[in-house]
Amino acid sequence: MLDSILPVLIFSALALAVIGAWRRVRLWRQGRSSPVPILKGLAAMPRRYLVDLHHVVGRDKVMSNTHVATAGGFVLAAVLMILVHGLGLAQGVLGWVLLAASACMFVGSLFVARRRRNPPARLSKGPWMRLPKSLMAFSLSVFLITLPTVGILPEDFGSWILAVALAAVLVWGLGEMFFGMTWGGPMKHAFAGALHLAFHRRAERFGGGRSTGLKALNLDDPKSSLGVETPSDFTWNQLLGFDACVQCGRCEAMCPAFAAGQPLNPKKLIQDMVVGMAGGSDANYAGSPYPDRPVGEHHGNPHGPIVAREGKALVDAETLWSCTTCRACVEECPMMIEHVDAIVDMRRFLTLEHGNTPNKGAEVLDNLIATDNPGGFDPGSRMHWAADLNLPLMRDVKQADVLLWLGDGVFDMRNQRTLRALVKVLRGAGIDFAVLGNEERDSGDVARRLGDEATFQSLAKRNIATLSQYRFQRIVTCDPHSFHVLKNEYGELDGHYEVFHHSTYIAELYEAGRLHFKPWKGGTVTYHDPCYLGRYNGEYEAPRNVLRALGIEVAEMARSGYRSRCCGGGGGAPITDIPGKQRIPDMRMNDVKETGADLVAVGCPQCTAMLEGVVDATAEIRDIAELVADALVTESDPHTQPTAEARIAIKEVAS
Repeated sequence: MLDSILPVLIFSALALAVIGAWRRVRLWRQGRSSPVPILKGLAAMPRRYLVDLHHVVGRDKVMSNTHVATAGGFVLAAVLMILVHGLGLAQGVLGWVLLAASACMFVGSLFVARRRRNPPARLSKGPWMRLPKSLMAFSLSVFLITLPTVGILPEDFGSWILAVALAAVLVWGLGEMFFGMTWGGPMKHAFAGALHLAFHRRAERFGGGRSTGLKALNLDDPKSSLGVETPSDFTWNQLLGFDACVQCGRCEAMCPAFAAGQPLNPKKLIQDMVVGMAGGSDANYAGSPYPDRPVGEHHGNPHGPIVAREGKALVDAETLWSCTTCRACVEECPMMIEHVDAIVDMRRFLTLEHGNTPNKGAEVLDNLIATDNPGGFDPGSRMHWAADLNLPLMRDVKQADVLLWLGDGVFDMRNQRTLRALVKVLRGAGIDFAVLGNEERDSGDVARRLGDEATFQSLAKRNIATLSQYRFQRIVTCDPHSFHVLKNEYGELDGHYEVFHHSTYIAELYEAGRLHFKPWKGGTVTYHDPCYLGRYNGEYEAPRNVLRALGIEVAEMARSGYRSRCCGGGGGAPITDIPGKQRIPDMRMNDVKETGADLVAVGCPQCTAMLEGVVDATAEIRDIAELVADALVTESDPHTQPTAEARIAIKEVAS
């Protein structure tokens, strides 16, 4: 009896899945066009899934192995079920392989069930709680109906009651695995996720690559959208990426704004975009809400506003302005979703179309337009801090081995100490360097993160025009934000440079024998990874190498490296200043306190400012350049430039 209805059940489920897939694709296609290589993407999907994706999933070994067993078993069992029970191709070993695949899937589902018995707070519940039962229903029913096929049980085994029971369980499993995969349900991520990997808007992330620079808007095209107002303003593959969310909550667990009690949860934000794409409200959301924001009050549709000027829409503006753009969510996401891109796209609309940048945001943007720096300082005073240093200017020397990019820290007395230390180090190593002086403008980082793409591009183009007048081998800066923008975001505007963070360059000079240090005699030191140096650019080892060269053994914080906690200073967050239950830098200093460190080594002026602003801090904050300058052993006068012989030697090292 069961044999006669199996093909009907299987192909009915497949037909419904195909209809659901077409419906799902239509939802994605509401978004703006985004050219992608279709065939190349599909061909690359297996490697992206098995290698790139599992590099992220593999950080949790238990769940990684569970996923391999469950997902791998399902894919193989589904294909073989169609062949064996749908088409009747039971000859040879196919039936035995189907038994093994379904058994593997069942074992994986047991681990999923164990996880769901007492799930972490970050996991969504609701429909997801039935997932282990659905996995078991599918794998166990497929296993049992295959036993007679391979001759382990007689073909007429059991009564019609058993056959009906098996069919019911199989229908449940087929419904969740096939129907639910495309129509909506816990398994939706499998279908959307596979296509998301194939058509990812940042294909450069795969194969060991890194892609973190924001994509430029075409401001010269009157038809170009100035940011994202509605869900349909996202590109179609961004909507596809949102739909791929597995609601695991890894992003939520790593988000500094969420931990601080600000109204942002990256998982909830992505689910809100899915609600907007399909139309409806967030009433059925089964995960952690935005702090102090009840579920069920927000609603939207594909062509309605994401943020309402009055009342409620999909998202409150404060949610978008809470983000520090630290990319902790992106780094942790096992589906490789780009949360930060989406947030900045929505900010762009609020800033460029509505002029709706909270707190001091509008003032900072006005300052950038009027004075080329966010503080509104007199541009002619950019070099006052270095009046006694006799720094060579590019307009005088025309060329140098190193262009030292100073950044807007020149207007901050605390960061001036770091810059003076870095100058001492460069001179101690005999480096041929020069600065732009008053010709340097803000890099545009803060304008871009606040959504003012027009001001960013204006600043960037003027900086590029200035840099084009001079010859240099590399740019060195102590500001990771300027480092990132110059290295990764000026390229779209024809500004291509070799850019080094000062910690990387100091490590290189030490390895080349250009620097010598006195032994460290201080206390315990920990190191704070700046987001824009670490997660954005993958530089974790150079700063630690410098500290080791100083004789310092770093006492690592629990959250360090790619899981470092943000200081709260990125993305314009100190400017928009959205309140929460606690401050992000206070949480970071608690991380420091747990190490027992007397000193925190940093490599970013924003991090220095945020961490030094913590009341009753238990550790001193010092930039790596300051530590190196204090330990420097040199016989040369720090106020003299290198000799001609030294310049030749340095050029040989650089080449």
